[in-house]
Amino acid sequence: MCFFNIPTYGLLMFLSVLVAGTACAQAPALESLSLRAAEALLVQKNRELQAARRALEGAEADVITAGARPNPTLSFSQTNISRHPSGGNLFNKSFDTVVGISQLFERGNKAGLRTETARNVAGAVAKDRDDIERTQRLILHGAYFDLAQAQEKLRVSNETAALFQKSVDALNSRLKAGDVAAVDVSRMTVDALRAQNDARAARGDLEKAQAALAYLIGAEKEAARLAAIDPLPHPEATPPRVDDAALQAAIEARPDVQAARARQAAADKARALARSLRTRDVTAGVQYERFPGNDPKGSAGFTVSVPLFLRYHYDGEIRRADADALSAEDAVERVIAQSRTELRKAAADLAASGERVRRFRD
Repeated sequence: MCFFNIPTYGLLMFLSVLVAGTACAQAPALESLSLRAAEALLVQKNRELQAARRALEGAEADVITAGARPNPTLSFSQTNISRHPSGGNLFNKSFDTVVGISQLFERGNKAGLRTETARNVAGAVAKDRDDIERTQRLILHGAYFDLAQAQEKLRVSNETAALFQKSVDALNSRLKAGDVAAVDVSRMTVDALRAQNDARAARGDLEKAQAALAYLIGAEKEAARLAAIDPLPHPEATPPRVDDAALQAAIEARPDVQAARARQAAADKARALARSLRTRDVTAGVQYERFPGNDPKGSAGFTVSVPLFLRYHYDGEIRRADADALSAEDAVERVIAQSRTELRKAAADLAASGERVRRFRD
């Protein structure tokens, strides 16, 4: 076994270069990007997904905050401080010293209801993240095949423009020989220029498709390198039939519906929390008091305090929580209705598109 005396800095540089090289080797080639590789980049670098992850981290932190119990309070006071100092050390000065500690005890399961509310909200935010990923995947698939279509359109346009140019060159040769009229050459030249315009427009469509896909995968600076390699999808021979049972199962599996139900559960817990505000919390405390002149040993005591609901009974908070709970229930029904409409429209669009493709193909 051989050992080399490599400086620490050089070793670190070597390891960093090795790790960077490994990462570059594992990164998908943008010049030959498959749909699966594009989906992997979407999960890693999509900005909407990153924002959704940050929102979920904040919601999970709110769960910790909601479950926290009130901290005790330490109090210290000195009274009867005389301008005429008495004899003895500082501990025997004739100061009336009071040291106390108090603790708020929540009743009505307030902490538990706060925690459950925050957990339901965090669950809703997690489903929001899943729904954002679902919609971004849908947009990604459209952008990817738009790019594949733009590539094919550019290829056909370039070939067409090249064929027209060859025809113009051939007609010019025949014009010199007197075989064709000049008007025929002019007409073919106009057609060739039109084909070149179509090819340039196809190039612009390709650049737009590259930019749209690059934003989704976080590769805006390298948009010009993007090239889709997967073929365009072919329609199924028989589109899947969407019955009521399958439709309802698809609706319940959607993350936006699950997020709405989680928010409804959070609103129900928040309503229970608002009603628990009418349960009086208790603040208990103990204290020690010492006055060297009168009572050298000091004395101990305790205090208990409860709020008196003489003017306000948290009616506003309860009514607000009731309204929020009803709004969350309405939101669930609205999201379900929207999901059902979207799924039926998607099934109809799929069937119509498949028939149109088959007619063109056949």
